[in-house]
Amino acid sequence: MVEKTYLSYNHVHKLCQRSAEEIKKFKPDLMVAIGGGGFIPARILRTFLKTPGSKNIPIQAIGLSLYEEYVSNAIDPAEGVSQAEEAGVEIIRTQWLDFNTLESHALSLIGKNILVVDEVDDTRTTLHYAISELEKDVKIQAEKLGRGDEVTKFFVFVLHNKDKPKRAQLPADMMAEGRYLAAETVPDVWIAYPWEATDIDLQTKLAVEQGNI
Repeated sequence: MVEKTYLSYNHVHKLCQRSAEEIKKFKPDLMVAIGGGGFIPARILRTFLKTPGSKNIPIQAIGLSLYEEYVSNAIDPAEGVSQAEEAGVEIIRTQWLDFNTLESHALSLIGKNILVVDEVDDTRTTLHYAISELEKDVKIQAEKLGRGDEVTKFFVFVLHNKDKPKRAQLPADMMAEGRYLAAETVPDVWIAYPWEATDIDLQTKLAVEQGNI
C-alpha cells in the first residue's frame, strides 16, 4: 500500500504564508505558475507578497504535462480511484508564454526577478524543463530586442520537495545562491492536494486526522 499524505486548503495557505517572508528576499517582479499545481499557491503567495502602496505581482501561467504511467496499488478514499501516479519521463508543453504579447503589455521577463511556482518537486524533471526553457526563451527575446546585457534571474518555490534522488537538476548557480525554496521537505510519499479531491469534506477530514491543518 502506498503511503499517502492528505492536505487541507488551510494547510497549503499556511505553508505559503510561512514562506512569504523568505520569498520577499528574492524581490520577485513576476510569477510564473506551472499548471495546474502551481496556480493556487501562486495566488495565495501574491496576497502575502504585496506591500502597502505597491501593485500586485503579475502571475503568468505555463502548462507542462509529464507523460505518465500508472500502477493499481493504492485506493484513494477522497478521489475514489485505485491508481497511484508514477513520475513520467517525457514533458509536453500544453501552454506557454507569448513573449510578444508580454512585451506589448509591459510584462517583459527581461531583466526581471522571476519566481516560478509549483506544488511539488518530485523527480525535478518538470522544474528542470521549465527553468531551462524559460531561460533560453528569455535570452533569445533579449538578444532580439537588443537587451542582452540585462540580467534576468529565476527563482523557484514549491510547497514540497520530496527527499529522493532526482532525475534532473536545476542550475548550479540557482542552488548556490539560494534561489530555490521549498516550504517543506518530505519523504517520498504520495501527497494528496486539496484541489485534486472530488470529495473536499472527506479530504479535509483525512487531512485533519493526519494533523495537516
